[in-house]
Amino acid sequence: MDKKTDSLPSSAEALRYPWENHPGHDQVVEVAPGVLWARLKLPFRLNHVNIYLLADGDGWTMVDAGFGNEESIAAWTTLFDGPLQHVKVTRLIVTHSHPDHVGLAGWITERFNCPLFMSQVEYLQSVYHQNRGTEERRNAQRLFFRRHGMDEDLTEKLLGRGQDYLKRVSVLPPSYHRLTHGDEVVIGTRRFKVITGGGHALDQVMLYCAADKLFLSADQVLSKISPNVSVWAVEPEQNSLGEYLASLASLTTTLPYDVMVLPGHGVPFYGLKTRIKQLADHHEERCRLIAEACRQVPQTSKELVPVVFHKHVLDEHQMGFAAGELVAHVNYMLVEGRLTAQMHDDGMLRFKTT
Repeated sequence: MDKKTDSLPSSAEALRYPWENHPGHDQVVEVAPGVLWARLKLPFRLNHVNIYLLADGDGWTMVDAGFGNEESIAAWTTLFDGPLQHVKVTRLIVTHSHPDHVGLAGWITERFNCPLFMSQVEYLQSVYHQNRGTEERRNAQRLFFRRHGMDEDLTEKLLGRGQDYLKRVSVLPPSYHRLTHGDEVVIGTRRFKVITGGGHALDQVMLYCAADKLFLSADQVLSKISPNVSVWAVEPEQNSLGEYLASLASLTTTLPYDVMVLPGHGVPFYGLKTRIKQLADHHEERCRLIAEACRQVPQTSKELVPVVFHKHVLDEHQMGFAAGELVAHVNYMLVEGRLTAQMHDDGMLRFKTT
């Protein structure tokens, strides 16, 4: 679940937002020479996704494709008939497997007859999402939610509307070009280094152009909200928060302070290292709340959700994300030795502060 974190204190360079206003549905904004920013609506609480187009010789490289629904297709049609009528997409880079980024990959690659570039894990994860609706997988998800304290009624709601968004993906092309951490990708006159990181997704692709100090951060570093970092039934003991924090630490040491960050949601900004510190502090505050709640009486993940998300009214969609994020924090604290886990006779896990 995404949460505002811009009020947290910072200790490095100040955050700065060159564009406080985002493009309208029929507009694009040039954020750097040969770099266009479009913004598509999403049908849930996180109500938009950013798409970037990079001048690439006689064509354009598109970074991410948008959500797989008719509204997004209509939005693209408006743009391609309007401000992007001169644009021919000759390559599509998808940063990760979430439907708001990969959803229309098949539609874009078919429309422009262009190749798809992704990391291997994210391509395969996208294929998994398209074929995840078997009863065997639903039973595994059901057991996962029940083990973390969700009752039967809530579990069925989470398996229904709470997971429905994962299906909103057009059919992926049957082949792709692999992007790997450390690769160099030439896009027009620019050279981008491929950086991948875990936590929000398994192997999310980011792009860094050192010469122009441009950093396409995907969802790893967002301008004003924290990206969702969750654990799911397919890998119930994953330390996704540990992976995410390690990725943030690596970005801090790898990238300079004065890059312009082009995120997957929100607005472009300067102040990368300040933002990274805010995000790390935000997760540490959540861990502190969990530790306090588990100090006297062992708690289930469901019992801990309102401890961390007390400011939110959660529908099934948001409750699924909140539960996944809560488990991510619990797993991280187990690895760090800050919590212990106890399996009780009712089949539920409860956690106690060490």
